Amino acid sequence: MAKRDYYEVLGAAKGASADELKKAYRKKAKELHPDRNSDNPNAEAQFKEVNEAYDVLKDAEKKAAYDRFGHAAFEGGMGGRPGGGHPGQGDFASAFSDVFDDLFGDFMGGRGGGRSRAQRGSDLRYNLRVNLEEAYSGLQKTINVPTSVACDECEGSGSESGAEPSVCPTCQGMGKVRAQQGFFTVERACPTCQGTGQMIQNPCKSCHGAGRIEKERSLAVNIPAGVETGTRIRLAGEGEAGLRGGPPGDLYIFIEVTEHAIFDREGTHLHCRVPVSMSAAALGGDIEVPTIDGGRSRVKIPSGSQSGRQMRLRAKGMPGLRGGPNGDMYIELAVETPVNLTSKQKELLREFEKLSEENNPESTNFFSKVKNFWDGMKS
Repeated sequence: MAKRDYYEVLGAAKGASADELKKAYRKKAKELHPDRNSDNPNAEAQFKEVNEAYDVLKDAEKKAAYDRFGHAAFEGGMGGRPGGGHPGQGDFASAFSDVFDDLFGDFMGGRGGGRSRAQRGSDLRYNLRVNLEEAYSGLQKTINVPTSVACDECEGSGSESGAEPSVCPTCQGMGKVRAQQGFFTVERACPTCQGTGQMIQNPCKSCHGAGRIEKERSLAVNIPAGVETGTRIRLAGEGEAGLRGGPPGDLYIFIEVTEHAIFDREGTHLHCRVPVSMSAAALGGDIEVPTIDGGRSRVKIPSGSQSGRQMRLRAKGMPGLRGGPNGDMYIELAVETPVNLTSKQKELLREFEKLSEENNPESTNFFSKVKNFWDGMKS
């Protein structure tokens, strides 16, 4: 049976470009893959035919020979694969590996190009603690970051005197080598060049060919007002230097705001628990409370105030990040019971207790409910 024209097999026009052939091949390979055509007994043979056609046409030298001589180019030792074999006589494992690479190569990083010798540097993380006052006002802080920087001696190239690297002789610049293991073809990073595809003949003595050296850098960081724990600040290009002249990574600063002795924070709002004496809560009056900006505010306590009562000071909280409005500050009263009473104080309090039986509405109401509860249980 005469062999079909390879362009016809792929459904491509003669003279099609490499990209057009690749698109046509992918379409046909997906259409005829045996896993998708379990009900078609000819699917595997058609699939091999498509792979055979593309195996020739994707290679510039083979394609030129085929365009000139047709199928005769690969018969009688006129060309084709090393050893004079026919392009369709390779084992199915190799064909399957080629199809897998061509179908999924772009997603997995492509085939044939190897890695570039220049690789982007890693991103770095720096944890920075600030106190609440610093988070309120914002500040500029100098930090020391241990990192990798471009080597000055070779200007990041990794080569002595900045000489260009040569192609790796093991992988021929691919950055990877293949090994046959039964049905599958396994691909690994080239052990000679560690996957870069290139070799440095005269490594720089300072960086030993890496193109970067370890060094501690001092950086000035602007901390905006309103930051809170978990805020992340990105400094582009301030991370680890790239390998052999590659671009640097980024530096990410994670903020932690330490706890304050007076204020508790809730978003942009602040809470301050203020103890007041029993007499001050009963009689009322003015108290002076601190604010986060270092100032003072006078707060009027209504007479008869109980523990837990809150009063709000508008816009006395934390500023919003990136120019947002200030939060509020909440004062919470904590009525303090006196301790270590003298005999005179105890005597006065007992007398006060006798005179204030009708001045405790909350306790009167509570014990009235308790009495009704007990009476209900008896009946």
